[in-house]
Amino acid sequence: MTTESGALFEAEVAEAKAPEAPEKLEFPVPAPLDSHGPARVIAMCNQKGGVGKTTTTINLAAALAGYGRTVLIVDFDPQGAASAGLGINANELDDTVYTLLMDSKSDIRDVIVHTAVPGLDLVPANIDLSAAEVQLVNEVAREQALLRALRPVLDDYDVIMIDCQPSLGLLTVNALTAAHGVLIPLGAEYFALRGVALLVDTIDKVTDRLNPKLRVDGILATMVDFRTLHSREVIERVREAFGDKLFDTTISRTVKFPDATVAAEPITTYAPNHPGAEAYRRLARELIARGDAA
Repeated sequence: MTTESGALFEAEVAEAKAPEAPEKLEFPVPAPLDSHGPARVIAMCNQKGGVGKTTTTINLAAALAGYGRTVLIVDFDPQGAASAGLGINANELDDTVYTLLMDSKSDIRDVIVHTAVPGLDLVPANIDLSAAEVQLVNEVAREQALLRALRPVLDDYDVIMIDCQPSLGLLTVNALTAAHGVLIPLGAEYFALRGVALLVDTIDKVTDRLNPKLRVDGILATMVDFRTLHSREVIERVREAFGDKLFDTTISRTVKFPDATVAAEPITTYAPNHPGAEAYRRLARELIARGDAA
């Protein structure tokens, strides 16, 4: 074995022996609620695709519902991934979130669909939503269309989660204008880090001009593999940049997430004993402990 190949082998062995994950904090199981509402509205946002945004929306919402919170998911992506992931065929529906944006007289209660998960409802989306960004441009208060649509049900839910499209366009600005907080799923890779500054800049502009109550609830590291130096370095860089905004909970890579998507249900019901399901239940407990979904 050459010196170079021997060094490479030793590095691989060292990496394989690396700890799976750092020691984690404990978050208590939340107490049941005596009443529900008003909702905290959370925008699940990252302009980079493929970071686990919809997966997090579905599974975190299901975990919160499992702890007795009433949750509404607003599918705000024309691809309708959150709708499909919960077993709803939005292409067969006459009314979707697009209806709410374009018709000020429409009632959100007529659009909400109950899912198979107790306590979890959905405002579905389909490809029609892609036209809304163009059609809203000339509307008065165009950035507040989603907020207007959500107002009638703010007291009906504890948490409303908006699954944004991977873009910083008008639809995402609508979501940020309607939200109290932003949860940023961030893939544990260097390319994912590059767009966070641009997203934070957009959040700052919305806070200054449209929604002074908006704040970043937290950054969630997804697709993590603590056996690799790369994942550990990315998480450390995020921690240095954002401090306690980085959730203690991390979401590891696993084939169970796409399997659950194919089954059209959250991992918390598809594989309730899997570490991925426990990770999202832990994230729900952490969010509640922070007071962001109490």
